[in-house]
Amino acid sequence: MDYDIGYKDQAGFRKDAAIIRELAKRYAEIAALPVIQARRRRMTENNDLIPGKPPVLLHELPWHELNIEDKLTLTCENEFARSMELRFRRTLYQWEYCQGDMYVEPVYTIQKSYSSTGNGIDVVEDAIYTDKSNNIYSHWYSDQLEDELSLEKFRKSIVTAHPEKDSINVSLAEQLLDGALGVELRGYDVYHAPWDNISRYRGVTPILIDLYDRPDFLHKIMKLYTDSSIGEYEQLERLGLLEYRNPYLHCTPEFTKDIPAKDYKEGDAPRFKDVWCRSMAQMFSDISPEMHEEFDLIYEKRLADRCALTYYGCCEPLQTKIQVIKKNFKNLRKIGVTPWANEESSAEQIGGDYVYARKANPAYVAIESDPAVIRAETVKTVEICNKYGCPFEIVLKDISTVSYKPQNLTIWANTVKETLDGIYGC
Repeated sequence: MDYDIGYKDQAGFRKDAAIIRELAKRYAEIAALPVIQARRRRMTENNDLIPGKPPVLLHELPWHELNIEDKLTLTCENEFARSMELRFRRTLYQWEYCQGDMYVEPVYTIQKSYSSTGNGIDVVEDAIYTDKSNNIYSHWYSDQLEDELSLEKFRKSIVTAHPEKDSINVSLAEQLLDGALGVELRGYDVYHAPWDNISRYRGVTPILIDLYDRPDFLHKIMKLYTDSSIGEYEQLERLGLLEYRNPYLHCTPEFTKDIPAKDYKEGDAPRFKDVWCRSMAQMFSDISPEMHEEFDLIYEKRLADRCALTYYGCCEPLQTKIQVIKKNFKNLRKIGVTPWANEESSAEQIGGDYVYARKANPAYVAIESDPAVIRAETVKTVEICNKYGCPFEIVLKDISTVSYKPQNLTIWANTVKETLDGIYGC
């Protein structure tokens, strides 16, 4: 992200710096607590397939509905300082009201800057909002890939790193923090979800029709998209833009003793074999395992198998697909289990060989939060995972609304914690 880092005068800088340093000191105090490292160890063991008390996390919160007592109100003037303030305020807020097992890093991280020319395909959409403050809304997509001629739009993307921007961003962050917290540059995980993007280029309906009417045409699209995506990630690897130190991979803990690779030398640029890959095909919830494999898995594995570990699945129920997923990914470590999946069938197939990445039901915080309902969901997951020896995590995510009732998240977090403490101990 580009920032206007200029200040009109020193007074503006001093004002912003005072705000940032005060927030950073509170943040650093949390990061230094023994419980933070204990949580990291538990997440590591879980990802290393050692069953135990599951990590509990809340991600993708509806921040526009949560501003209790102006605790999320930004007061800095400079855009860069406001971005830092936003992260600190959100972390401090979640720590106070709905922390679960959140991990707080002992540094302020800045993602490396780069630009890409893209693959040549644009998203053309109409939007329907129910709440203009919410970044989640309904989309209607125009089909940009409706015929053979349109496939000529695909082109190779060119990635350019911007280390000069990194230097500026790190310098300004260090000036604002003035030792209250260290600063680290970080790169990126491999996040490869072709059908999430292709559905935005076309809309879902044309794709589902083409699965039956024009399967060869869909294969051409998937091959072009996959070639372009792999080419872009290969450039990220060459430019030193990959990362193994990030704590979360799209809402799930990354910590494991299996990354980076044993031959990695500290200070070198991470390679594919040092990082996680995140993959999914959410729009394929209702197609057969055979079609899922043909149109998704055989393509996704081309990139995923080059990485250290793969986490597959998001909002799509996978109980009928787990066997073909296991067959296709040689480095599979984690499988998503959504609120719409058959939990027992999923656990029986996952066993102790993979992490059972349980997604709690966000509907239970959308209007009112009933502790009895939340407790029952949690107990069911624990009993099923323990029955089949699954290492597992519980993640509440995709929370589009809490109906402007922030207490719903507090009730959920407290109820799950109390339930797990009663089963496993504090």
